[in-house]
Amino acid sequence: MDTIATLVDLLSDIDGRGYKAYKNLRRAWQFPDFILHIDHVQGDPFAAPTRVRVLLPATTAGLANAALTTPSRRMGVASLLARRFHDAALKTARRRGSGKSGAIEIEAPGQEVLAQSAVMVGSDGRVEARFRIGLPASGRRIHAGEATALLTRDVPSVVDESLRADAVGHDIVIQHALTNEDIDVLRAKLGEHNWVAFVADGSVLPRRSGIDDRPLLDGSVVPFSSPESLRAEVDLPNAGHIRGLALPPGVTLIVGGGYHGKSTLLRALERGIYNHCPGDGREYVVSDPNMVKIRAEDGRSVAGVDISTFIDGLPGGRDTAAFTTSNASGSTSQAAAIMEALEAGASTLLLDEDTSATNFMIRDRRMQALVPKEGEPITPFVDRVRALWEERGVSSVIVLGGSGDYLDVADRVIAMKEYRPLDVSSEALRVAADFPTGRQSESAAPLGPVPERVPDPSSVDPSRGRRETVIKVHDRNRLTLGKELIDLTAVSQLASEAQTRAIGRALVLAHRNFIDDNTSVGEILVLISGMIEEGGLDVLDERLVGDLAMFRPLEFAAALNRLRTLRVSRDRSSDGL
Repeated sequence: MDTIATLVDLLSDIDGRGYKAYKNLRRAWQFPDFILHIDHVQGDPFAAPTRVRVLLPATTAGLANAALTTPSRRMGVASLLARRFHDAALKTARRRGSGKSGAIEIEAPGQEVLAQSAVMVGSDGRVEARFRIGLPASGRRIHAGEATALLTRDVPSVVDESLRADAVGHDIVIQHALTNEDIDVLRAKLGEHNWVAFVADGSVLPRRSGIDDRPLLDGSVVPFSSPESLRAEVDLPNAGHIRGLALPPGVTLIVGGGYHGKSTLLRALERGIYNHCPGDGREYVVSDPNMVKIRAEDGRSVAGVDISTFIDGLPGGRDTAAFTTSNASGSTSQAAAIMEALEAGASTLLLDEDTSATNFMIRDRRMQALVPKEGEPITPFVDRVRALWEERGVSSVIVLGGSGDYLDVADRVIAMKEYRPLDVSSEALRVAADFPTGRQSESAAPLGPVPERVPDPSSVDPSRGRRETVIKVHDRNRLTLGKELIDLTAVSQLASEAQTRAIGRALVLAHRNFIDDNTSVGEILVLISGMIEEGGLDVLDERLVGDLAMFRPLEFAAALNRLRTLRVSRDRSSDGL
């Protein structure tokens, strides 16, 4: 294997030459403490940076065995090292010429602990980091002096500061490993105890801002404290005894005045599908892994979804058993989102009155009198929410501020008062009895079947012109597949741009292997998940890349459903099989 001295000599030899001469660097380089693989060299200084990998042997990384014994622990450590690498790169890297010269970039981790390809920790303690560097240039000519500084000084400095337990801190490494293991154990207890969520006492739920997901840590923050009637206690292998709110299945309402913490609690439940890093404040907030946030989404496309459970008898005789539109309304988009979520395996729905279509959520007595049912195609959610639970086993958690009619269908009501939850279920029953709404249920028809749609393979096309595959991730919420932009703004449980990128590549994989005029959406999800479980995220890209993160089948389905070219060959739920 070539040494660092050979690398310096080679850089000297190509100094001042055209940028493409950097391709001579593509190979493995032995540094004193690690191996540097230069896998792909950018075409010019303004192109996407060069892809590289660093491999640290266990003796160099120095991770304690206690941090390596389970996959949960290793994932916690990998997430920590990725954060440290990102921070060290920001501090160390500097502009070293034209374009992206001097850049050192790794996929930026958030507060969530995700399985990702940026940093991986082996059971034997080896560490692999995949990142990008901008090879220096003056104009479009190689700047060997700056390249030498980048490769022999900057990169080793970042590696030493972020990937070695001695530099990170052995206690911190162990803390991240054990905390992640505890969260996984706590999540498993949801199924054991038949809970849809658990929110530990002392949790810090408020965030700094809508664009800063770090915890709000000022004197005004009220730590979470569970009401006694919903309090449960659990034992975790490392943290020991904790207690908190254990949310049973069924229909739960979260009520209270404005700015008292309703949406903050719902947001914590929404992100409780992920583990969080120590210090986040939501470490011991865990939710049903198949919990889905539902909202209205004016203008989205819908492809062949049976929304007749909620909407039937549209003017003009439009078919809602296979509803298709390029411009859904608030109510039709919300109905479609629920049925799509059920098709993808959702077992708990989250809804917020503020982001829902009013006419989808409720029709009060006065409106029923003014507009008779025969003139209203919508069966409001209030008249379907109990059937979803009693017939399908699908729970709902709903934030409400103005729709008291839901008190009649709730199993429990939690009131937020100054960020403190109170169990007001008994009071809600009394209020419902003392103040009857007089409205009539509009759910005479049974629930429609859960869709089993078979996508038309010709409608999922990742090509553009002569290029067989085009995937471009603009940000966490926007993905281009082929010629089509997929808008994921309303898919609020995506936590990382790396997840969006992985979903884009999974769509290509599904198009090549599984979308075949016979395989349903649900079956495609199982097949894709199985491939990733067996081969890891690397099955999504023939290259060794560090910009992917694990996603749920639910978000994959959400992206597929928002592809505007999507067509459905048939819905097997209506085949009579």
